[in-house]
Amino acid sequence: MAEDSKPLLGSIRTTDDFLQRGSTDSLDTRAKRPFYVEPRNIVVDASSERVSAQAAALSSRVQYYSKLTASSDRLLSPPDHVIPAPEEIYVYSPLGTAFKVKTGGDESSKNPSIITIFAIWNTMMGTSILSIPWGIKQAGFTLGIIILVTMGLLTLYCCYRVLKSTKAIPYVDSSDWEFPDVCRYYFGKFGQWSSLVFSMVSLMGAMVVYWVLMSNFLFNTGKFIYNYAHNVSMSDSEFGTNGSERVICPFPNTGPGGGNYSPSALYHGNAVVTSNETAVFDRWWNKTNTIPYYLIILLLPLLNFRSASFFARFTFLGTISVIYLIILVTLKAFRLGFHLEFHWIDPSEFYVPEFRLLFPQLTGVLTLAFFIHNCVITLMKSNRHQENNVRDLSVAYLLVGLTYLYVGVLIFGSFPSPPLSKDCIEPNFLDNFPSSDVTVFVARTCLLFQMTTVYPLLGYLVRVQMMGQIFGKHYPGFFYVLALNIVIVAAGVLMAKFYPDIGSIIRFSGALCGLALVFVFPSLVHMIAEHRRGELRWPSILFHSFLILLGLANLVAQFFM
Repeated sequence: MAEDSKPLLGSIRTTDDFLQRGSTDSLDTRAKRPFYVEPRNIVVDASSERVSAQAAALSSRVQYYSKLTASSDRLLSPPDHVIPAPEEIYVYSPLGTAFKVKTGGDESSKNPSIITIFAIWNTMMGTSILSIPWGIKQAGFTLGIIILVTMGLLTLYCCYRVLKSTKAIPYVDSSDWEFPDVCRYYFGKFGQWSSLVFSMVSLMGAMVVYWVLMSNFLFNTGKFIYNYAHNVSMSDSEFGTNGSERVICPFPNTGPGGGNYSPSALYHGNAVVTSNETAVFDRWWNKTNTIPYYLIILLLPLLNFRSASFFARFTFLGTISVIYLIILVTLKAFRLGFHLEFHWIDPSEFYVPEFRLLFPQLTGVLTLAFFIHNCVITLMKSNRHQENNVRDLSVAYLLVGLTYLYVGVLIFGSFPSPPLSKDCIEPNFLDNFPSSDVTVFVARTCLLFQMTTVYPLLGYLVRVQMMGQIFGKHYPGFFYVLALNIVIVAAGVLMAKFYPDIGSIIRFSGALCGLALVFVFPSLVHMIAEHRRGELRWPSILFHSFLILLGLANLVAQFFM
C-alpha cells in the first residue's frame, strides 16, 4: 500500500542539474508528477470522467516498470520535455476515474490586460516624475527628448529580456522564479546576492528620496497654513514673476540689477513684519534642520508593523496623485503659455542650449524612472492572457514614456523665460511655485499623504528581502527589525539635512541599480542562454556588450557631473 501512494512518474536530473543542485533543488516543483492520461482516453459520462481500458492498461505497465527501476535509476522515467502542460494533466484513480489537476489558481483572480498595463504604469510612476523637467533642462530640450525616447526603448528591451529569462531555462520548472532566482541559476550565490544588493540600492534610494520630499512637502504645507493663518504674504520675499500665476526661482544666481538677491522682509497686510517676529517659527519649522526629525516621530513606528497590508490599501492614492499632477501641469502650461527659443550650442541669458554636456544626469534619472525590472515577472504573473505579456509590457512602457514626456515638455516649455532663466528649473519642479499657491498646496498635501503610506511599504520590502536572506524569515524579532529601521531612517534624515538634492540622489541610485539589474544581468543571462542553445551570434554579442558598456558609462559619468 505504501508503494501505491508513491508518484508514478518522477523528475529527471541531468548532469547540469546536479552541478546546479544547490541553486535549483528548492525551486523544482515537479519532483512529483501524476500519471498522465491523454484527453482522447477520457470517457465522459453524465456522472464523472473515466479512463478507457487502454489508458488503464498503460497505467499498469507504468507501475510495473517503476517497480523494476531502483530509486536511483531513472532510465525508464519519461524526460521532462514529454511531460504535458500542467493544465492538461489528469490523475488516474484505481477506481477508474480521471481527475483533472487544478493549476494556476482561479482564473477570476487574474487581471485583464488593461489592469495589468495600468498596474505597471502606476508602479513606475514614482518620485522621478518630479525631476523629469530638471533632467530635460540639464540635457537641453532637443537632446532631452531624444534621450527620453531612447532610454525608454532600451529599458523596455532589457525588461523584455528579464521577462523572458525564466522561459529560457530547460529541464527545470521556473514558473515560480523571480529574477534573483534566474541570476542564482546562471551565476550561483554571487548572482543571487548581487541582484539582491542592487535591488536594495533601488529601494533605499527611493526611501531616501521619499524622506527628502516628505520633508519638503511638510515644510511647505506648514508654511502655507502659517502664512494663511497670520495673513502673511511672501510675494515680495521670493525672486520670481508677478501676477496670479507666480513662478519663483528659489536659488537665483543674481537678483534684479545684478548682485545677490537677499530678501529681508515679509509683508503682513499693509504693515511690514520683520524677520525677528517670525524667527521663532523659522527656527522650529526649518526644511533641513527640524522637519526631517519631526518625521521620525510619525514614520519610525509605522516601519515596525509586522504586516504592511494596512498600508497596501492606500496604493490607489499614487494614481490619484499622478493624475492630479498631470491636471496641474496642464493648467499651469495653459495659463503661463510657452516660452521657447532654440539655441543649439551657445547659451543665452534666459535659455539653455539644445545640446548640453550634462545629459548623463538625465540618463541617470531615467534609468530609475523606467525601472521595474526587479518586479516585472511578479506583475506579469497576474495577467489573465499570458500570451499578451510582451504587448502589455510595451503598451505600459509607452504610457509611462508619454507621461514623462508630457510633464517634462510642458513644465520646461511653459517656464517663463524671460524674466526667469530656464536654469532656475528645480529638481523638484513643485519648488518653482510659491508655498502660497493653493493648487500646488493641494498637490503637496496629496503627495505627502501618499508617500506617508508608501514609505512603510518600501521599508517592508527591504525588511522582507534582507531579513529573509539573513535569518530565513521576514520578522526575526522586534529588536532586529527596529535596528534595521533605525538605519533606514538615519539615512533619510542625514540626506534630508546635509544633501537634500533629489535630482542627484535619483540619478546616482538609478545609475547604480540600473547597471546590474537593467543592463548587465539581463544581457549576460540572454547571451549565456543563447550560447547553451548554440544560437549565440556576433550581432547579439555586439549589441548586448554595448548595453553593458552603456550601463557602466552611465554610472561612471554621474561622478563627473
